[in-house]
Amino acid sequence: MTKNITVRYFAGFREHAGIDAEEVSCDVDTAGDVFRKLQHRHGSMEPLGHCKVAINDEMADWDTAVGDGDTVLLFPPVAGG
Repeated sequence: MTKNITVRYFAGFREHAGIDAEEVSCDVDTAGDVFRKLQHRHGSMEPLGHCKVAINDEMADWDTAVGDGDTVLLFPPVAGG
């Protein structure tokens, strides 16, 4: 089923996508599906386990269901020192 969602990109994902957020209509079930569907846009070669996701401003797992009208936030791995 096609869902209309908002995807927000952060840090390196935002830089690669060239935008902060976008409205997307796509056939996805989970947050992981969203990541894989848009991977070419945010330029990530990282596996899901290295990245973080939130749905509607709450941290989530990659197998969390995405509903029509949800906002999915994608965070790349963070390096620290």
